[in-house]
This record gives sequence, structure tokens and C-alpha cells, in this order.
Amino acid sequence: MSVDESVERPNGPEEGGEELSQLLRARREKLAALQERGIEPFAYSFERTHTSADAITAFEALERGGAADGAAVEGPTARLAGRLTAWRSQGKTAFAHLGDADGRVQLYFRRDVLGDDAFAMLQQLVDIGDVVGVEGPMFRTRAGEATLRAERVQLLAKSLRPLPFAKEQIVDGQVVRYSGFKDPEQRYRQRYADLAVHPEVRRTFVARARMIAAIRQYLDGLGYLEVETPVLQPLYGGAAARPFTTHHNALDMPLFLRIADELYLKRLIVGGFDRVYEIGHDFRNEGIDRTHNPEFTMLEFYEAYADYGVMMDRVERLIAAAAAAVRAVPGFAERVPELVPPFPRIQWVAALNEAFKGDVMALDDEALRNAAKRIGVERVETLSRPKVLDEMFQALVERHIDRPTFVLDYPVELSPLAKPKRGNPALTERFELFAGGRELANAFSELNDPIDQRRRFEAQARLKAAGDEEAVGVDEDYLRAMEYGMPPTGGVGIGVDRLFMYLTDTAHIRDAILFPLMRPE
Repeated sequence: MSVDESVERPNGPEEGGEELSQLLRARREKLAALQERGIEPFAYSFERTHTSADAITAFEALERGGAADGAAVEGPTARLAGRLTAWRSQGKTAFAHLGDADGRVQLYFRRDVLGDDAFAMLQQLVDIGDVVGVEGPMFRTRAGEATLRAERVQLLAKSLRPLPFAKEQIVDGQVVRYSGFKDPEQRYRQRYADLAVHPEVRRTFVARARMIAAIRQYLDGLGYLEVETPVLQPLYGGAAARPFTTHHNALDMPLFLRIADELYLKRLIVGGFDRVYEIGHDFRNEGIDRTHNPEFTMLEFYEAYADYGVMMDRVERLIAAAAAAVRAVPGFAERVPELVPPFPRIQWVAALNEAFKGDVMALDDEALRNAAKRIGVERVETLSRPKVLDEMFQALVERHIDRPTFVLDYPVELSPLAKPKRGNPALTERFELFAGGRELANAFSELNDPIDQRRRFEAQARLKAAGDEEAVGVDEDYLRAMEYGMPPTGGVGIGVDRLFMYLTDTAHIRDAILFPLMRPE
């Protein structure tokens, strides 16, 4: 077996020109040799008894019990399966490492135990990266490493393309890994290879899954019902964004990928479900940057007879539960901030005026655009007045909020689906949660007056007709649902990707998504 196949390849597993082509041919030649010997290179199944971590834990438990006569402890017999990540041959014996989802374990092979044919197959036809099944007892080597002594070995999947496994070195008692797969773009494009060779990346997405499970557990515990609403919609709404469009041939009608779940979830509130939530994908035909991917994961939840004050409490507790779940994943305890409610609260208008050092809302359209230009807002001439206000808030306030902070009571023109603020109809009962300079959550005391909602939809339609590509039109079906009577309702949307980025101090959204959208190679 050639260890040289696992050396660093800075350009990733598909780069390397003629050298890599030779490696590919060599592996296919080994595949043919295996088939000539009657060895199935792609197995149907393998019954495991342990993962690598389980086998080591069970063995160490036996060690703690000790042997009565002081002899070395051996056992239990384990059947493990995983990918060969390292190999070291010593004539009639060999050591290897087997990696699986839980970690890795050392393997020990002896020719006199396996037999000449099986040992020769390992030496000549099995490569680093191949998936194998092994069976044998656990023991501890003279070097002190818990190891499986292989009595049987089975090839489960022949790797026809070498993975760029990292080299490891002990430096000052710490394991230092030198990755053979460094190009970020290649790692995003070939996430399967990234996951295979970087266990820390696998742990990242385990942490994300634990966070989502904690969110579900929190909402389920409050009596919320998880539901599914349409991704393909005849009319998009619930947010200000440019949609992806498509066409249904059989019905001969245009359709849109949803930009938000909101309007369908509130239809369910009308229908008698008092507490509903959905964790699903939304799609917005917008730019790609550190915090935006056209396909992203959103949590939206709605509660009848609640207002935005109730929903602030829900959000604080939900995010604290999500943070605790991520902290519990090995390797994340030091990365995740301690989040203890209540979070600070500031007013949208007051915060913007303080940062601007003037009364922004009193400016006419021309003065507002000139002010926006001075602080660096781009393409001001193409933006509606609400969008200019939003861009100014992002530039002057949002990006400077570090710890989780609620921003309350947005102007009505920025919030077409929120109820007017009690005592000040120029504002709405809306909050957004910001942290690390990013929006994490958006919530309303939901508008449930169908007449007011129609006026706001019509105002959005006028903006759309004037060229605002992110404005929505009039959703007559949603208005009909509201006319049946929608209870007072509090609603929240939380960007799952951004929440995870904040909790784990992740700089780019591509590192929080398994398969981010990329340009064609």
C-alpha cells in the first residue's frame, strides 16, 4: 500500500494533472485485480457491533476492572467499519487507522492471523481511503494506544480517487493537523471530500443539527405544532425580496420559490391552529456574500393571542436553549458565548437618530438620499424611501451591535405586516434581534386588520410598479383569509444559518451550510 497517496495536495483532490491521472489509473488497475481474484470491491452491507469510540470506551471499562492475575486485558471483540486514513507496514505486520463518524481507532494486522491471501490483498490492493470492515479483539500496544487486532477484514468500498488526508504531528503534547485540502472554494464544492478528511468540519454540522433539535424541543414543549407550507407559490410574500421564478407546464402558470413562510403560517392561525412553526428553506434571488446565500434555512413561529412582547421572551429563551445545545458538542464549549436573558432593548428611531446626529424621519426624500450617500449607501437613486431608511440603519446602527440586542418599534413604511404601535401609529410593534453585526430574528405583533392590510399591500404594489423589485403585490387569498377573522398573533422569523454563525463565531455563511451555491467550475 502506498502511503504517498495521502501527501498534501494544496489544489484539492481533482487537481494535480498527470500525476493524479496516474494515481487514478493505478487504483482502477487494483480494482480489476480484486475482481479477477473474485473479491467483491463494493459490498452490500456489513454488520457493525461498535463505532470506534464505543469500542475504545468498552475496552477502557474492561481495563479499569483489571485482570485477576495481572495479565494484560484483551477484549471486547468488535466489528468496526470505516475508512482507512493511515497505513504503516512492517513486513509481516502492519498498523493502520480506521476513521468513522465517531473518531478513529488504530488497527493491527498480522499475516499469520489473517492468512497469506488476505494479508497480501491488504498490502497490494487496498489503499488509503478505502472503506473496510474489520473484526477482532481490542488490546493496548506497548506504545499505549488502544488498538483492534484484526482477525478478519473485508473490503467494503474501493476508493477510486485518493482523498487528501491531513498529516498529524504531536507538537508540545498537542495534535497538530496539516491539511492536504486547503483551497476553501474546492472544499465548498466538494463538501463530501471536506467532511471525509476534516473531522472538525463534521463536528461543526453535528453542532448545527443539535442546535436545530434544541429549537424543536423548545417549541414542542410550548405546544407549538410543526407544519409544512408550500415552497412553490403563485404569489410570493411575507418579506421584501426578489424571488426566483419558474413555470408549471401542466397548469401553464408562473410560480415563485417562496421568500418567506409567513403568509401561509398565518393562514393556519386563521384556521384554528393556535401555535405553529416551520423550519424550512426559503429562496431569495439576491447577491451572495458572507451572510447571504440564495437558499437558506428559516425558522418561523406564530402564536395566537400573543404580541411582540410575548415573542421577545420566546426568542430569548429559544436562543439560550440553542446556545446550550451547541456548547454541549465537544470542541464548542469555549466558542459559544454565554447568553443569559433578558437581552438589551433599544428603539429603532432613537438609535438611528443618535447615530445620525439628527432627525432622519423629518428629512424629505431628496435630503434623505443625500444623507444616505454621505454615509456610503450605494445606488441610492434606485432605492425606495423605506429601503434607504433600512440601508442607513444597517450602516449606522446594525453593524455596530455586538451582543444580542432587541431593536424595537420600526416605522410603518418598513413593516407592511406589523400592527401599529399602541399610542403612535407612525410606528409598528416590531422588533429585530441583532448580534455580531447581523440580524438574527425579526418579529411582529401581526397585523390582523384586513382593511389596513389591503392598504399596505396596495402601497407595496405601487412601489413594485415604480420599479422596486423587492416589493410585493396584493395577495387577495391572504386578505380573504384575514376577513374570516385572524386572532391577535405574535410572529417571529429567525435565520437559522445566521444564528449558528453567531453562536460558533463563523465568519462566512458557506461554512454554516453543507452545500452552498457556487458558480459552475
